[in-house]
Amino acid sequence: MAIKIFCDFDGTITEGDNIVTLIKQFASPSAKVLTSDVLSGKISIREGVEKMFSTIPSSKKEEMTKFVTESTKIRDGFQDFIQFVKQSDYDLKVVSGGLDFFVHPILADYLPSSDVLCNRTDFSSENVIIHWDHSCDEHCSNDCGMCKPSVMRKFSSSDDFIIVIGDSITDLQIAKEANLIFARDFLIEKCEELSLPYIPFTNFHDIQTALNKEVLV
Repeated sequence: MAIKIFCDFDGTITEGDNIVTLIKQFASPSAKVLTSDVLSGKISIREGVEKMFSTIPSSKKEEMTKFVTESTKIRDGFQDFIQFVKQSDYDLKVVSGGLDFFVHPILADYLPSSDVLCNRTDFSSENVIIHWDHSCDEHCSNDCGMCKPSVMRKFSSSDDFIIVIGDSITDLQIAKEANLIFARDFLIEKCEELSLPYIPFTNFHDIQTALNKEVLV
């Protein structure tokens, strides 16, 4: 049995949600309505994020990158968690609904880029365009954009032990298919609503401690 960990980025590895922060700082006021529509399920995550970023001029690329990389705080214990995963011979993939222009630079000192999957940003047009390189496969019809269950199926097999770490609506579909869920914030609400068993966490030390108790290698 292989142990595969699929970990969210924004609001999970980071203290704050960079997508939300960028939208508040750079997108048009109409994006606020789109945010609530995504959280309520009125529109898909892909459609919402795509429309929000399409209101941002591509000329803001450098300003956005600087803003995010300088303001991002990594959640306590993540560096130790990376070492723990390596020593335990677990397979870790970061699956992020975030965008490559900030996700890869922030994680460059922690993980190889091949272990980080996120959306691709195109700044060649007047406004920002997002390319969904990890969209839904034939088993998913949720129009996720970054389809975390599809990524999970691509990088795991049926006899693997699947661990999901997340905090938001973007982590719900993959959490439904996990053997073990670590949740915080909005994902906790959804897990309780759907009676999905989960372990709450505040930092990555909590996760490491729980894994030492919960997972049989």
